[in-house]
Amino acid sequence: MVTSAQIRAARALLNWTVRDLADRAGVHRNTVTRAETDATGPGHAQEAIRKAIEDAGVQFIEPNGGGAGVRLKKP
Repeated sequence: MVTSAQIRAARALLNWTVRDLADRAGVHRNTVTRAETDATGPGHAQEAIRKAIEDAGVQFIEPNGGGAGVRLKKP
């Protein structure tokens, strides 16, 4: 599961605004804000946000003894 911190970090890595991510994910910008503040649980909107971020070239890193994170995919 993608965390709210990972969503914020991925958006920063892409230099996207909340509106940019919302447009690319096909959700309302308030939905992005809720996902970034843990005010919403897993569901269709969070999956759309995750997919939009991954389609833009960001890879989610699962915790491996440390914290979860994000990075750009290798070309």
